[in-house]
Amino acid sequence: MAGTIACLPCRQPYISMLAKLRRGKSPAANPAINLSFDGSKGSNGHPKSGATDAASQTDATRYKHGNTDLIECRTLVKEYETDAGRFLALKGVNLSVSTHEFVAVIGKSGSGKTTLINMLTGIDRPSRGEVLVGDTAVHRLSEGQMAVWRGRNMGVIFQFFQLLPTLTVIENVMLPMDFCNMYAPRERFDRGMQLLELVGIAENASKLPSQTSGGQQQRAAIARALANDPPIICADEPTGNLDSKTADSVFELFSDLVARGKTILMVTHDKDLAKRVTRAVTVADGEIVDEIRN
Repeated sequence: MAGTIACLPCRQPYISMLAKLRRGKSPAANPAINLSFDGSKGSNGHPKSGATDAASQTDATRYKHGNTDLIECRTLVKEYETDAGRFLALKGVNLSVSTHEFVAVIGKSGSGKTTLINMLTGIDRPSRGEVLVGDTAVHRLSEGQMAVWRGRNMGVIFQFFQLLPTLTVIENVMLPMDFCNMYAPRERFDRGMQLLELVGIAENASKLPSQTSGGQQQRAAIARALANDPPIICADEPTGNLDSKTADSVFELFSDLVARGKTILMVTHDKDLAKRVTRAVTVADGEIVDEIRN
């Protein structure tokens, strides 16, 4: 492996995709906009001299757009046009998340909780309202800028893992570093292995996802989300397809990441897990209807 992605024929589409991203969506292609929280990380992923990461600022700090919390959603509205007419998935949602918080977003299917997370990650855009993360107005970024910003500043974990099936576990973990040109190429394999050690599946590094269990695939997805050392992790039902024992171990891993300085937002149906986080926010019919600090 030697720290690089093997260029087998079945993997060529992914190699071509990487080349296109480097040509068209590299940070250098958008020199006028600050895509990281405060420009504190250079192109190799290491902090610039004298810079301060926005995620390390205190809640008393006022960011560029006036937000005092690391994440602020202001009067978010998401509207869809359907055959049955207009549907409001979010109805003026306001939510703030401080650094190093572990926040659970709970609610029934169709309540709007996944839509809310998609607004925060930039996967979807609000019809109205603002999404502020550190010094970045996420809702104002173009698609190209959004991809670079998200790749560097936010780790996203999906319920169904979304690992590329023809890449090995370690190659899946290395992929975000390659996409965003983070860390020197010679460092990426070692960093990927360190992350797999952190989540407890280093012995599966050379396996394809199909050769691992659901719990191991979710751990690989967590390692991939951590690849570029983002200050924020957003997880959509990360334990939804796991047995209770594996779900508990994944939750413990999240708690450890918060202790290490990460900020985590987790969508979940599991009310027992929601009782173990810093704060639980309940969403119903597109609105936040309850909030409990634990």
